[in-house]
Amino acid sequence: MRGVTIMSGTATAVLLLIQIAAAPARADTMEAALLRAYQNNPQLNAQRASVRATDESVPQALSGYRPKLAATASSGGQFTNELVRIPGSKIEEGSQGPHAAGATVTQTLFNGNQTANKVRAAESQVSGAREGLRLLEQSVLLAAASIYMDYLRDAAILEVQRSNTRVLEETLRQTRQRYGAGLVTPTDVAQSEAQLAAGRTQELAAEATLTTTRANFRRIIGNEPRQLAPASPVDRYLPETLRDAADIALAENPSVTSAMYGIDVSFLNVKISEGALFPTVSLQASVQKTSQQTITQVREFSASAVAQVSIPIYQGGAEYSLIRQSKETADQQRFNLEQVRDQARADLITAWGQLLAGKAQIASSQAQVEASEIALLGTRKEATVGQRTVLDVLNAQQALVNARVALVTAQHDRVVASYAVLSSIGRLSPQLLHLATPVYDPSVHYYQVRDNWTGVRTPDGR
Repeated sequence: MRGVTIMSGTATAVLLLIQIAAAPARADTMEAALLRAYQNNPQLNAQRASVRATDESVPQALSGYRPKLAATASSGGQFTNELVRIPGSKIEEGSQGPHAAGATVTQTLFNGNQTANKVRAAESQVSGAREGLRLLEQSVLLAAASIYMDYLRDAAILEVQRSNTRVLEETLRQTRQRYGAGLVTPTDVAQSEAQLAAGRTQELAAEATLTTTRANFRRIIGNEPRQLAPASPVDRYLPETLRDAADIALAENPSVTSAMYGIDVSFLNVKISEGALFPTVSLQASVQKTSQQTITQVREFSASAVAQVSIPIYQGGAEYSLIRQSKETADQQRFNLEQVRDQARADLITAWGQLLAGKAQIASSQAQVEASEIALLGTRKEATVGQRTVLDVLNAQQALVNARVALVTAQHDRVVASYAVLSSIGRLSPQLLHLATPVYDPSVHYYQVRDNWTGVRTPDGR
């Protein structure tokens, strides 16, 4: 009966772990972990900075609409010795300090719509960069949810292995007592010792795995894991059917939408390249004031306004090659979109299948645990009356350990799969998860810099 009592402690090990983790005063939650990852993940912050840098491509393109102003000034010394061969003239010599100042304004009036197309291409690049940021946000949140569940799983498995080691130690002690009483053979003792050694090896392996998971938890979420509360799936945010999920994924998955903006950019690049074949019309106005250019010329002021038309006829053929190249790039982007759509659909189907399998695995694993507990209890009772051997008991014990590990793993896979499905349809976001954090809005910086004509400081003062 003593052996039966020990196994009852083992059977409740995982449940006790969950109860301790669920204590509100001490537990960390999945939502809090996702919030920290969203706010502090360095990879995500770097991508946000990249999007802000991409925003600057729009004012750069808009500069093509604006005039260009240049000012010039010169000053120096000059010595002149002038001989004029005219009767009655004389040699003049002297020195003066010539000065000149001027300004030129140039305004492009037409350049084959290159400026307009560059602006639209830059805006599409900004939109694509935002989708890339949204993709990384989802990747970070999915990684955070996965590592959170990894830690819960590995901590529970370690507790199972520790409990198994304690039970095996007690089993070995009892087997040695029975061997001393002549009830078992040395083989039974050796089998108990071997199983205990294997149990300790499994415990050490579980500790090593948990150490690695702890380091990854710190890398992704930003703090050391302490007491973690159990997490639940996010099925309430998922579509009811796979077909509905596929329709949403093909429309909202950030990989797909980013590829769509890539097609827009490549199409506009073709138009920009074709614009090089059109005439360029510009207006240039200039003023200049000079003084003491020569001994006899004291001061001069000039002003001009010139309209200029430049018609490209042949530039060596580079412009034609660039047009053809842009068209091939546009075709590449269209094929890339199809590839991305296929990949998004495949990822969704994989995640959906894992979600369904996880639900079934939990039910079967729970049944396996219950049956293994009953089998171990019966084996121990039969062993006390000589109907079972020590090896039978050890095998039943290991079967229960394996069943509990399988149950913990299935629970982990079930939750992670639900987050993976939400990510594959493009809806894993802090807004949908109701995380208590301000949501980063990339459009704020965009409108802060879009119409800036001057200034070197960033909107945050750098």
